Amino acid sequence: MELGLYTFGDVGKDPVTGAITGPQERLRNLVEEIELADQLGLDFFGLGEHHRPDYAVSAPAVALAAAALRTKTIRLSSAVSVLSSDDPVRVYQQFATLDNLTGGRAEIMAGRGSFIESFPLFGYALDDYDTLFAEKLDLLIKLNEGERLTWPGGQHTPKIDGRGVYPRPVNGTLPLWIAVGGTPQSVGRAAMLGLPLALAIIGGEPHRFAPLFNLYREAARKFGRDPAALKTSINVHGFVAETTKEAIDTAFPAHSDVMNRIGRERGWGASITRAEFAASAEPRGANFAGSPAQVVDKILANHEIFGFDRFVLQMAIGVMDHGKLMKAIELYGTKVAPEVRKAVAARKAAPAGT
Repeated sequence: MELGLYTFGDVGKDPVTGAITGPQERLRNLVEEIELADQLGLDFFGLGEHHRPDYAVSAPAVALAAAALRTKTIRLSSAVSVLSSDDPVRVYQQFATLDNLTGGRAEIMAGRGSFIESFPLFGYALDDYDTLFAEKLDLLIKLNEGERLTWPGGQHTPKIDGRGVYPRPVNGTLPLWIAVGGTPQSVGRAAMLGLPLALAIIGGEPHRFAPLFNLYREAARKFGRDPAALKTSINVHGFVAETTKEAIDTAFPAHSDVMNRIGRERGWGASITRAEFAASAEPRGANFAGSPAQVVDKILANHEIFGFDRFVLQMAIGVMDHGKLMKAIELYGTKVAPEVRKAVAARKAAPAGT
């Protein structure tokens, strides 16, 4: 199983110290975080695309390129590219360029995004939310099939007659993942297209999302695909510290600052409390904040439920101290990842029925 991290590059005021972190500082710190994750042997680092004042990463491929030559083995990906409001040809070229810089370590995780700022910014109508993504995803897949692109055009994309798209990825194609937030239609689309599925779980009880993976695998069979050949991932919130209390104490102020701000924008009602945050970190909750041992146990329990191939943790939710975040990455890489890998390997090696 692969283990990784993702972030949106939060900027603004630290709710604990009051210090301001701007884009320049956050992006430089971000490169250090990716470099550390690589040195620790983590498998994946993803950056999410946003077009808001509270996030520094509006161009994931550019930020990942800054880390490309300072890393050796870690896979670098968007998490996600908001494909609906972008040009699939340019997205593909950017990540193919990143792939060449990294010697074949780039990926694209495509999604519709959870914010809408990019639609008016780039001149797209929210009424076309679904059709934009479906058409542009088809074009992105077509781009991955070969050097010369012939595309009939559509409602949102122009006709292209046998044009070359360069550079090509190191190994001929880029890994393309579909990120979903829990809708069965999106899960079915990923299965139909034969694309790996990344499921975001940021609330509730994770086991309640397991039927979506079952749907994905069953739909894959109906479309004539081998479910065992299709990779799956869960992408979750969390934080690792020496003790569970320290993890909650460190993560809660920044996490609640972000979620309460978004909640006010979307009319979610009451603010999240520390008690609610701590409850979400219990074994059945969606928050993977805790000591290394607690996080290991929780990952393994969910792996048994879902059977996922990749686990991705978003630890930098909100603005927090860079040193504490680096320590959390160190614990994830040195204490959590080795134990999870050892346990998963032992499960696979065990005789059937044991």
